Order: sequence, then C-alpha cells, then structure tokens
Amino acid sequence: EIVLYLVSAMPRKKAAPNTITYNAVISACEKSLEWEMALQFYDVMQRSELQLDTITCSTALSACEKAGEWQKALCLLSAMSVIAVEPNLITFNAAISACEKGSAWEKALQLFSSTAQSEVELDTITFNSVISACEKGGKWETTLGYLNVMRQREVDANK
Repeated sequence: EIVLYLVSAMPRKKAAPNTITYNAVISACEKSLEWEMALQFYDVMQRSELQLDTITCSTALSACEKAGEWQKALCLLSAMSVIAVEPNLITFNAAISACEKGSAWEKALQLFSSTAQSEVELDTITFNSVISACEKGGKWETTLGYLNVMRQREVDANK
C-alpha cells in the first residue's frame, strides 16, 4: 500500500515514474500475491511511453505464476515477442512453474522443449518444475526421462 501511495503521489511532487519505478511496484505486488494489481501496473506501463523490459515482464509473469494463473503467464510470455523483449531463464522458469502449479503439464513440457532449444541455459529450477508437472500429470515415465536429461546435461539436482 505504501508503494502504491508513493507512485500515485509522484505526479504531485513533479516526479515522473519510470521503468524502474514500475518494476519495483510490480515486484511489490508479486511479493504481496496481488497478481491482478501487478497486471494493472503492467498494462499502465504498456499504455504509457515507458519501455517494458525483461524485468517488467518476468516480474508480472512471476506474479501470475505464484497465483497459479498459468494462462495469463503464457499470454505475458507470448506478448514478449510482440514487444521485442527477450525472455531469460527466470522468465521461462516462472512460465513452466505456472503451468506446473496450474496442472497444465502438457504446456509445461512444451515450454521446457522450446526453452531447451533456445540459447537459455537450463537449471535445477527448470528441471524441478517440469518434473513436478509430470508428476502431477501422472507421467512417471516422462519424469524418468527428464531425470536422465538432467544427468546428461550435468545439472546439479542439489542446487
């Protein structure tokens, strides 16, 4: 609430919020589990002349992930290519985790596959999310396959 007050008071103090300001606000909403509010600020940024960046998109996507709003998370991920913002490992991990939390295991597998084909280096979080999605989908054989891929890529399961 304090962050929202400060942002709303900025114009009265002749200070204009910038990308960093909005990223902080979206992050505060994410941490407070206020995903809808995070998306409102994301939309405000999109309508303004401010440049959305990877942090903006990843943080908004993560807010959706924490709420299990996997469809909204995938919309944000898809929108990144339209606005020419490059997703990073955090973005992909949040999207895969959102699918896992929303029991959309097939989408999680698709995202994992596209992430693995990108230049992004997969980490323990990536594998844990997709393995958990397989487990929720009752796909134990697929889970074993991802464990093997994890071992082949020498991803440390304990990190």
